[in-house]
Amino acid sequence: MDNTEIIEKIKEEIARTEDQVIKYRDLTKPISPENAIGRVSRMDAINNKSVNEAALRQTEQKLTDLKRVLDKAGSKEFGICVKCKNPIPIGRIMIRPESLFCVNCAS
Repeated sequence: MDNTEIIEKIKEEIARTEDQVIKYRDLTKPISPENAIGRVSRMDAINNKSVNEAALRQTEQKLTDLKRVLDKAGSKEFGICVKCKNPIPIGRIMIRPESLFCVNCAS
């Protein structure tokens, strides 16, 4: 597999992740108190909002990492673990293109 295929995979993942960020931002909008929902429903909505806020933070971090990896594409740092400086296996890059660490350093 060559770098152009990997770069295309990263770009596709960035597009999907940007769509997820938009979805989570919509789901984390404040719950208006004038909405006529019951107390239990409001508590569920607040709980769901917290879960979605956590998912939004994770998705935004993934997007940041994907963009960082894409910026490195074509350079000698591309596909290199930021911790141990060893190559990240191509399989890991294809499964988790946002990976900045090899398997050993990630765990």
